[in-house]
Amino acid sequence: MALAPAAQPNAGNGDSDHVDAPELRLFVMALFFIFGGITSLNDVIIPKLKELFTLNYTQAMLVQFCFFTAYLLIGIPGAALVKRVGYMRGATVGLLTMMAGCLLFIPASQSATYPLFLFALFVLASGVVVVQVVTNPLITLLGPAKTASSRLTFAQAFNSLGTVVFPAVGASLILGSLAKVSAADLSGPALDAYRVAETQTVVRTYIALAVALALVAGVVWMNRNRLKGEKHEAGSLLASFDLLRRPRFAFGAACIFLYVGAEVSIGSLIVNYFQQPHVLAITAEAAGHYIPYYWGGALVGRFFGSAILAKINPGKVLAFNAVAAIALIAISAASGGHVAAWSLLLVGLANSIMFPTIFTLASEGLGRRAADGSGLINIAIFGGAVVPLLTGTIADVSGHLTTALVLPAICYAVIAGFGLYARRPAGAEA
Repeated sequence: MALAPAAQPNAGNGDSDHVDAPELRLFVMALFFIFGGITSLNDVIIPKLKELFTLNYTQAMLVQFCFFTAYLLIGIPGAALVKRVGYMRGATVGLLTMMAGCLLFIPASQSATYPLFLFALFVLASGVVVVQVVTNPLITLLGPAKTASSRLTFAQAFNSLGTVVFPAVGASLILGSLAKVSAADLSGPALDAYRVAETQTVVRTYIALAVALALVAGVVWMNRNRLKGEKHEAGSLLASFDLLRRPRFAFGAACIFLYVGAEVSIGSLIVNYFQQPHVLAITAEAAGHYIPYYWGGALVGRFFGSAILAKINPGKVLAFNAVAAIALIAISAASGGHVAAWSLLLVGLANSIMFPTIFTLASEGLGRRAADGSGLINIAIFGGAVVPLLTGTIADVSGHLTTALVLPAICYAVIAGFGLYARRPAGAEA
């Protein structure tokens, strides 16, 4: 698609300091769709690799740890890259890096080595980080500042659309044969052959993604000069850490850490949680088909949330949703059967507006330092590595997945506090 020339995005604070480019909004939403879908595929890969390599929950959660560690290591370099080459060229680099990560699944499968799969996921995630450093601040520039939360929430709905579509397809492609043979029953050459054969389903899925990413990168590169005159704050990216001296931004960054960790923890455990006798007692493939409902709740909530946030104080909406998430987790933990299953899935609906709302509330008033703030917030997404790993450890130590849900609930409690704190405009918190 060709993008029309855009006005200068000078990232100011006023409503007049924005870019009027509808075509550019479509491009950004397409990127949200892509990296959202790829990230959610981890929820399908985790039970697959857990069975193939006979992993415990802590070891299986290394998938999320390696994926989200990229946010810690690439957040600031990614922001530096975007400041140097611009939004469109930065997006191209990110897309090509994602493509490289997908292709690394080929040697990982041929060797049937778990660490190589983890490395491929890290490279893939590195590209996702760069693309996300581009999309979050760019979408806030594509309209008036007062509707930034609403606009980013609407764009995040396309992220959620990807998280619904990708796992729905991936559950059939990747989890379909898990019930036929168990790696625990094999050893030696037979086990190696089984792992190579079974990981081919993962490889084919990611090769298809690599082809799609190459095509999108080509389109973005052809439009690399469409965004004219963009400006970013000069100076060292390490100096951006001084933004953490701002209580509102620091609190918000911490909540991004906790939110992503809680969301990823629950999504990663859905398959195994639903397989439990007291919940649904179903196969991995059947449980995998429930994952889109979790992310679909976020999709529906973001479309409605976009309208709600335009009329109701974003901080209050955030606090309400966080409390709702805690209540749903408590219901799931205290019940069984379909009540336990669907109450946990409905946490996705409560999640819907959290990331974009926390992002915009934390970033309020950053102006030309938006790229720096986005880089730091992307580092905070490292919570998706830490919290799931701790959740898996709690599950292993306690022997119960239900007990492990306490940690995500604590995360949502802190987020509720931030919503109440940030309900007032920046500089007016008291």
